[in-house]
Amino acid sequence: MDITKKIVVFDTADLEAESSFWARLLGGTVERDDDWHSLYVDGRPEMGFQLAPDHTPPQWPDGAPQQIHLDLYVADVRAAHDEAMGAGARLLQRADDLDSAEGFQVYADPSGHPFCLCWG
Repeated sequence: MDITKKIVVFDTADLEAESSFWARLLGGTVERDDDWHSLYVDGRPEMGFQLAPDHTPPQWPDGAPQQIHLDLYVADVRAAHDEAMGAGARLLQRADDLDSAEGFQVYADPSGHPFCLCWG
């Protein structure tokens, strides 16, 4: 699989507080959209923050519900899909158009942890 970028994404009910915290901690800058913030450190994308209005903080040490997922940017989504499925992933959400300039598909690893194969 030819992964071109790897982004850790945090779900949050407060985009500004969450992205500003990590920007300060890691010495980065934030690019803001309505429901998504991106953290750049030294000009490279390092983290994403997705608006999740009903976000519930985890109960330590149980960790429920989901709090984090990975976005893996790939050069060829069809080849990456085949490789992920061959390794044991489950497809959770299919993209509307694999030929669009950008997009993503959502998968689960064997333990059910979600990740996205993204392009664009």
